[in-house]
Amino acid sequence: MNDTTDPVGRLDRLPVGPWHRRLTAIVGIGAFFDLYEVFLGGVLAAALAESWQLSGTEKSWLIASGFLGMFVGANVLSVLADRFGRRKMFLVNLGLYSLFSLACAFAQDATQLSALRFLAGLGLGAELVLVDTYLAEFLPRKVRGRYIAWAYTLGFVGVPVAALLGARLVAKHELFGVDGWRWLLVGGALGAAFIQLLRTRLPESPRWLASRGRTAEADAVVRAITSQAPAAIEQRGPGQSPATATPVQRAEAADTQKVPLGQMFKAPYRRRTIMWWIFQILQTVGYYGFGSLAPVVLQAKGHTVTESLSYAALSYLGYPVGSALSVPLIDRIERRTLIILSALGIAAFGLVFGFAEASWLIVGAGFLLTVCSNVFSNAFHVYQTEIFPTGMRSSAIGIAYSLSRLTSVVLPFIAIDVLEDLGADAVFIGSGVLMLILCLNVRLLGPRTTGRSLESI
Repeated sequence: MNDTTDPVGRLDRLPVGPWHRRLTAIVGIGAFFDLYEVFLGGVLAAALAESWQLSGTEKSWLIASGFLGMFVGANVLSVLADRFGRRKMFLVNLGLYSLFSLACAFAQDATQLSALRFLAGLGLGAELVLVDTYLAEFLPRKVRGRYIAWAYTLGFVGVPVAALLGARLVAKHELFGVDGWRWLLVGGALGAAFIQLLRTRLPESPRWLASRGRTAEADAVVRAITSQAPAAIEQRGPGQSPATATPVQRAEAADTQKVPLGQMFKAPYRRRTIMWWIFQILQTVGYYGFGSLAPVVLQAKGHTVTESLSYAALSYLGYPVGSALSVPLIDRIERRTLIILSALGIAAFGLVFGFAEASWLIVGAGFLLTVCSNVFSNAFHVYQTEIFPTGMRSSAIGIAYSLSRLTSVVLPFIAIDVLEDLGADAVFIGSGVLMLILCLNVRLLGPRTTGRSLESI
């Protein structure tokens, strides 16, 4: 197998350098907007509840509408990314989000705002799927976990900043004669447009190009990367044949083939598909449930809108801290084990948050919950890229991920009713039970992946 016909194998053998770090930064910053939307739904529901006299159903739709759009977008754009390429869908998704997020800023009632948030969500549906897929397909296996964790750390730094900014803007009510909450939407739209411009310079994934039979183009991309890493050391000579390649190298070659989507329901991927569908439904309650519902839960505890947003913002400081904490852990602890341990932390601190009355305990429990959340999140975002082959990676991840968005649509309607009827403690008891089931699911059905090449798992 010569050097030109093996661009995929060369990706894992390239030394890590500034090019990889720059790629990780550009892709990771874009992840902020998906996370921003999760935060924004709860803020809008809390901020507009009084001025727009929102009913419980209207508050639920403000939170759920963005997730409903993400559900549709995740199914459509992630499948299109396997057909038309990762780079093209990267540009489409942020373009749609930027346009409709800006339109949201001009909404005049809850119905308009919910409809426009649905359309903005369409664009973001595949964002995290593409972040995971794209980075996993470029990064050498020895740093794959750490670098994806760093990408999410960059994205999560913006969440507490946005939350604190949101609390200030909502508290001031107006800025330059415009409602403060509208500025949150404008800021998201303009920021996404800027990141989209940066992404126009990104190359297409060589693994995707090779899976479509475009080996020469894949080779050109890898050569361009290699030219920026002159110290690259190949582990196999250019004249080595497939017969003398190692098993991992032969697997790498096999992975450069188109894989029918139906293969996800056949051995050996059927078990992984079932496991990951169950996982995505359950993780939504513990992870996205807190991020999107925290301000509403705090209001139900008797705190004012400003207090609720401020406490939530302080709790959200745990997101970048947890994400950074995951960096030294993610390649040292088996991914599956790290997911389980952090999920147990989410369940435990969620219970404390639900029962807490004192402000310091609310903030402390919320902070520790979000720390665990992002160790959990980074571990599973890396894990999901490792359990499906290149030819169907984006589609398989995206379809499973869309189930989390569908669950997020239903969650506010159930959680807000439970919150109003039974209180915050009941919400978090239910969440804790579901996280325990998640742990069993991953332990019993999930494969080990840490330290292995994508093609050998």
